[in-house]
Amino acid sequence: MINLFDTIRNTLVPIHKEGYVFVVIFFVVSLILGYFAEPLFWIGLVLTLWCAYFFRDPERVVPQDDDLVISPADGRVSHVALVVPPAELDLGIEPMLRISVFMNVFDCHINRAPVRGQVTRIEYREGQFVNAELDKASSDNERNGLVIDTPHGRVGVVQIAGLVARRIVCWVKPNEPVSAGERFGLIRFGSRLDVFVPAGGQARVVVGQRAVGGETVLAEFGSTKGPTIGRRA
Repeated sequence: MINLFDTIRNTLVPIHKEGYVFVVIFFVVSLILGYFAEPLFWIGLVLTLWCAYFFRDPERVVPQDDDLVISPADGRVSHVALVVPPAELDLGIEPMLRISVFMNVFDCHINRAPVRGQVTRIEYREGQFVNAELDKASSDNERNGLVIDTPHGRVGVVQIAGLVARRIVCWVKPNEPVSAGERFGLIRFGSRLDVFVPAGGQARVVVGQRAVGGETVLAEFGSTKGPTIGRRA
């Protein structure tokens, strides 16, 4: 019963205002198609409900600790590795811990700040739309990168468009402060978020793990423990 309640609570959540126009378009198209063939209306209605679900904007309980790096999105952890950050972020040429979270078309696509700090840089780059799960998506795909100045150094966050994504939205501006878990943007219809963690941060997730935006701890500073290691069980 508790699991059923949690499922309903997490499903019936507010729709972000960015999604209103898409939900209306899907519904109007459903009505038009239904005028010609009733089965097409029901197919369109299902797609309309999916569209509303896609743009859901649930509340999250965000850990308030400057030593933690929080997941910026719902999805599956697809990469945890040391990688040179994109040149446009101006984070240097030394490898940084990169943690990637891949969002499929059923994940919540609201993007949240992984740390508290001040946005010092925002850089948009045009690009391709290959599968966002592929490693090369970080360099080849359309993307929008943010740099957040924090007590532990500069953290990079990159919104990467995916195979069917065609629109990256970012609501914050340079020199604005952000709080950990604060909504800063979204990517429409499938995508990925890369987080670049400065030296001293230890990974607290493993590849294949599910992450919850605004709640799951991706990395931690100041810990004497090594990086988290996973195994299949």
